[in-house]
Amino acid sequence: MFIRSLAVAAGLLLCMLAGAHANDADFSIKNKTGYQIDEVYVSRHSSSNWGGDRMGDDALADGESKDIRFPHGNGACRFDIKVKYHDDDSTAEWGDVDLCKFETITLFWDKKKQATRAVGE
Repeated sequence: MFIRSLAVAAGLLLCMLAGAHANDADFSIKNKTGYQIDEVYVSRHSSSNWGGDRMGDDALADGESKDIRFPHGNGACRFDIKVKYHDDDSTAEWGDVDLCKFETITLFWDKKKQATRAVGE
């Protein structure tokens, strides 16, 4: 009986954690640009400070994805995102992204426009 209760409690905890993730601003970033991304920054939309690189010592090769966790508190949803590429230190930025709406941000290189495009999923 105790083991069954423990299993039910663990299952409920997992459901609560899954629900909590769906409502916060943490996200996964997918790199489909054809280039390596060395740095990812996330800041509140109202802030002028990017804060620290969310990749740490890691790099995001083309075709890879990474979970981005960052302090956002107070139910904040709107953030700016910036990435820095390895090859030429160029950057791409997106402003006022509602990260509570999306679990994944996929980056694509738009050759015609010569710009990185971000798509929320």
